[in-house]
Amino acid sequence: MERRAWNTPCLAVLLVAVPAGLHPARAEDKPNLGWSDTAELSYVVTAGNAETSTFGFKDFLKRTWEKAAFELKVGGVRAESTKTTRVVTAAGPPPVVDESSATDLTAENYYLNARHNRNFSARSFWFGGAGWDRNRLAGVDNRYVATAGFGTQWVDKERVQFRTDYSATVTRQEDVVDDPDTKDTFPGARFTWAYLHLLGANTTYGNDLIVDENLDETSDFRADMINSVAVNMSDHLALKVSLQWLYDHEPSFATADDPLALLPPGQVALVQLDTLDTIFTTSLVVKF
Repeated sequence: MERRAWNTPCLAVLLVAVPAGLHPARAEDKPNLGWSDTAELSYVVTAGNAETSTFGFKDFLKRTWEKAAFELKVGGVRAESTKTTRVVTAAGPPPVVDESSATDLTAENYYLNARHNRNFSARSFWFGGAGWDRNRLAGVDNRYVATAGFGTQWVDKERVQFRTDYSATVTRQEDVVDDPDTKDTFPGARFTWAYLHLLGANTTYGNDLIVDENLDETSDFRADMINSVAVNMSDHLALKVSLQWLYDHEPSFATADDPLALLPPGQVALVQLDTLDTIFTTSLVVKF
């Protein structure tokens, strides 16, 4: 199901990676072997008349061998806002005003994904992996996904990298509000691509796409696309902006409040959440 971030709309331009004209990777293009790590950190805080805080982090750890690779991705976003209420408690003069504050969680989602690739030809590989994510504001308490499949590394050069994956999946999803009409565990199919292009000496453009299909209920499909641009400040530091689209054709449900007690005792009203979320982030990137 989708991951809800902010309720306000986010305006941005979609950058589409078009791999036309790319040539398959050659056997003599050797990968960089060993460990590598890329961490992203972002933090925004306001105080005074408006109190908000937003923290985001991502980490991509990779180990590369001549014919295999291991990848571990972890990340999350958490945002809070504090609202102050002022109430007159005595007429005065002067009027007596009491203040009270309440902090609300406006965005929170986390993920952890791991996979292992093993080459069986110059350009092709098989892989297996597993992942977990949580986004309670989007109705998802826990979602576990196991994947297995194969892919093609079309380009693996210093300036351009592009690969596609095709896999079978098994998903178990625990929603915040249970929907008795849907299955918690179901088989699926997944298509992904990962595109990276070094533009000039210091700028890198990336485009990642994941499309998941529920094979038990084909109308239930999800898509996750991230476009990013990073500008290097040094060999180990960069500034990065990214825009993520999260689409769920059959999103999770939330319960509606009933302050006037219009519904019979024990009955709740279910509301299906939005199909599309956008997340725009700016971050400092540390590379090792």
